[in-house]
Amino acid sequence: MQYHLTTPVTQEDLAPLRAGDTVLLSGTVYTARDAAHQRMMELLDKGESLPFPVEGSALYYVGPTPERPGEIIGSAGPTTSGRMDAYSPRLLDLGQAIMIGKGARNQAVKDAVKRNGAVYLAALGGAGALMAASVRELEVICWEDLGCEAVRKLEVENFPLTVILDSQGGDLYESGPAAYLASL
Repeated sequence: MQYHLTTPVTQEDLAPLRAGDTVLLSGTVYTARDAAHQRMMELLDKGESLPFPVEGSALYYVGPTPERPGEIIGSAGPTTSGRMDAYSPRLLDLGQAIMIGKGARNQAVKDAVKRNGAVYLAALGGAGALMAASVRELEVICWEDLGCEAVRKLEVENFPLTVILDSQGGDLYESGPAAYLASL
């Protein structure tokens, strides 16, 4: 099935999604990679707020390339999500609803997705120009010193994604190969 979602989202918005479904996401999506995640944890450890509202938020693991003149963003393909596994459960427990990246996640992340009614969505790796075409606005909101890893606020329209982990415990990296093998 294909779903259209607009951020911020609720658990009720995400409940119908199943591993393998497609999502066209619109609204605000924040970007953060390894270095930004580490700084977010440092803020939380000090009892400070994150630089964006986490409740119902979508976080895209991307370090976009510099934009060309007249463009909003450069190529914006996903980075490997496993590098954020150490940080993701804490953010999900604080209300983050959507993670966007590529690659498998560890069991702690899977458990946190299910516990919080969240989802993990995959962006198409190697298709950074396609992903960038959905970005309508961009604003660097913090840690500009991190360059491409600075936290950005993107406004996206019909950002094409695939559900990998659903809120019910479904995992496309498990069910997809199993369905294929069963069809042989």
